[in-house]
Amino acid sequence: MLSADLLRELSVGTIALRVMLALTIGGMIGLERGSKNQPAGFRTYMLVCLGAASVMMTNQYICNHFESGDPSRLGAQVISGIGFLGAGTIIVTKRNQVRGLTTAAGLWSSACLGLAAGIGFYEGAVAAGAAVLLVMTVLRKVEYFFREKSHYIRLYTNFASAEGMNRLIELLNEHAIKVLDMQISKVYDNEQKEIVAILQIKTKKHVSHSDIIRMVSGIEGLKLIEEI
Repeated sequence: MLSADLLRELSVGTIALRVMLALTIGGMIGLERGSKNQPAGFRTYMLVCLGAASVMMTNQYICNHFESGDPSRLGAQVISGIGFLGAGTIIVTKRNQVRGLTTAAGLWSSACLGLAAGIGFYEGAVAAGAAVLLVMTVLRKVEYFFREKSHYIRLYTNFASAEGMNRLIELLNEHAIKVLDMQISKVYDNEQKEIVAILQIKTKKHVSHSDIIRMVSGIEGLKLIEEI
């Protein structure tokens, strides 16, 4: 049984342990993202975590065998360099929705976990890895619960004509729902002019978001509505 001090040193056994820990933690987080059909999934997270662990082991090796260098220098480069990969997962849709922020944050966290595993900080890697999984799974439901309780709602709507848009404004006024912001644009579908509106609205009393969408869905001329 390896002692705690020996586990911090570089050897064939500890290198294998750190590699397996990085692959396991990265893979578990990647599985969660992959199940949501995100652009970065199982293998991407494993590679990021493994790469970061390899950097820290290499850094430790340089410091030990050449007796020079800063043991945190290469790790700092990983933290700043992972940004390009995370940025590639963030997209802004034509509906002004920002997608991929959680995936990008997960990739950055995966790199940090790899650094911890790579330097032999096993307790930190395991604890932080469990916390990341908790945030991405259990706390996702908590986030949805509080979002449903919010008085602020952002809607994407698509109308066949301007008349439908006018009916929406009238309906919101009837139910004392305040329009905080509205962006209107015209689009063409098979040479038919349609109205697209993105609205930020606020209710005076709590009404579930699904109830508001259901209420608005009955407007004549409405082709699409969804919360964004």
